[in-house]
Amino acid sequence: MKIELPEKVKTVIGELKAHGYDAYAVGGCIRDSILGRTPGDWDITTSAKPQQVKAIFPRTVDTGIQHGTVTVLMDKEGFEVTTYRIDGEYEDARHPKDVIFTSNLLEDLKRRDFTINAMAWGPEGLIDRFGGQEDLNARLIRCVGDPDRRMEEDTLRLLRGLRLAGQLRFTIHPDTADAIHGHASQLSMVAWERISAEFLRLL
Repeated sequence: MKIELPEKVKTVIGELKAHGYDAYAVGGCIRDSILGRTPGDWDITTSAKPQQVKAIFPRTVDTGIQHGTVTVLMDKEGFEVTTYRIDGEYEDARHPKDVIFTSNLLEDLKRRDFTINAMAWGPEGLIDRFGGQEDLNARLIRCVGDPDRRMEEDTLRLLRGLRLAGQLRFTIHPDTADAIHGHASQLSMVAWERISAEFLRLL
């Protein structure tokens, strides 16, 4: 299997690597590429810290710099570049109170929501430590690690899991389905505009 990255994504990753940092395309763009779908956007994860990313690229936007995300502008396109991170405690069922930047890709991947979104692509090929490709083949939505913890961290994942199941016509793993039902009441803690945006995408 080979995933063909867009030229601008290759350029961003290449520049990061030329400066001595690791960098990979990650998340939904890898999932969609494996499925033969056209990704809506391309996210990049890197060992470089936000200020190091900003020092490399002349045009950037501080999209979510407190959580490690900088948008790199290439011509008229923007690519989110996020530092590998470990999330701290979640206090609002949506955002971590703090994050710890790390140089370990695996630590970054294991904080993600579903196995099919926890894959990365780099020069050595596919990085898949949580069975994402296997779950794609089985047409299955399954949380990374403990599903209850994943839902407690970010309750919007309940709706995201349902949306992905609908869009891809996948089945939700029983443990993940139990966690979705068990944490549904926490949706009251999430801003209505975030819920409505995800719900409209689901529809």
